[in-house]
Amino acid sequence: MTHLWVRAEQRANEERVGLTPEGARALIAKGIRVTVEQSSVRAIPLQGYRNAGCEIAPENTWPDAPADAIIFGLKELPEDGTPLPHRHILFGHAYKGQPAGQRLLARFKAGGGTMYDLEYLVNTDGRRVAAFGYWAGFAGAAVSMKCWAAQQRHEIAGPVGAYSSKTALLDELQAELDQIGSHRPTAIVIGALGRVGTGAADLCTALGVKVTKWDMAETASGGPFPEVLQHDLFLNCILARPGTPVFVPASAKTDPRKLTVIGDIACDPDSDFSPVKVYDRTTTWAEPALRVHDAPPLDVTAIDNLPSMLPVESSEDYAEQLLPSLLTLGSLDTGVWGRAKATFDQHIQNT
Repeated sequence: MTHLWVRAEQRANEERVGLTPEGARALIAKGIRVTVEQSSVRAIPLQGYRNAGCEIAPENTWPDAPADAIIFGLKELPEDGTPLPHRHILFGHAYKGQPAGQRLLARFKAGGGTMYDLEYLVNTDGRRVAAFGYWAGFAGAAVSMKCWAAQQRHEIAGPVGAYSSKTALLDELQAELDQIGSHRPTAIVIGALGRVGTGAADLCTALGVKVTKWDMAETASGGPFPEVLQHDLFLNCILARPGTPVFVPASAKTDPRKLTVIGDIACDPDSDFSPVKVYDRTTTWAEPALRVHDAPPLDVTAIDNLPSMLPVESSEDYAEQLLPSLLTLGSLDTGVWGRAKATFDQHIQNT
């Protein structure tokens, strides 16, 4: 019998989960055994999984799970160097030369395990079967708006946290903007037709912020793009890759500009292909804004686990997208799982 073991997340500020109680019930009905670890942080209560018929295990006991169990979590495993003998489903961040990713692959090689990277679960045309992109965009735009509001108070944005719902986040933001007055910023979203850009634009629209929506057609010239500097907020929703144009050059710090906040939602400052050239490191929940110029101010926010700010909605949305693939776990050698395994095999050979 196929056995899926849902581990507790161990990364700070991570309350999401990739399987809901409803999804677990569907897997069990399909004949898949489901174990769910207790969790001190998971946004979806444990009782729902218990009611669905899941077995319950103590928190963080996945290393001792049966050898045939498939361990399922979202974010990184603790970096303790131990060999990994199980099959794991997670976001590994291991195939683009990242140092931590290389260490992770070495652990799989030492233990004989396999990684099915969620980023590489793709259909036959290469499109991901499930993604958190919409909520990354929504939350990233929200943090960018908080940065702008803080600037109006002659401050820099303070710590951010998780919200019980999208409504709670919007209510807080609306109140924060209303305290400033009736003025609202203008925003430009690049990558507006994708999942991330749609979420970013929806947040702006919900708050009455005028949005300029750009995608491939508007950036095909390769730049420069002075229009970006003519908005208060720039929300970058384009992943860095070879050929990506530069949207914000290093000179933007001192160029004439209206721009005061950059939300680099794609969040890849270490890449040579980053389209935002005014900063070099990600920001955090504790310090969401990095001030890269003082007068006039220019703040960058670039948090790498944005959907965690809305853990319930983002979990439910992602889990619904992923469930059809989880229902095929009995056929790991074919379909999305077979393709993910082939990608893993290709990279583990070079480890």
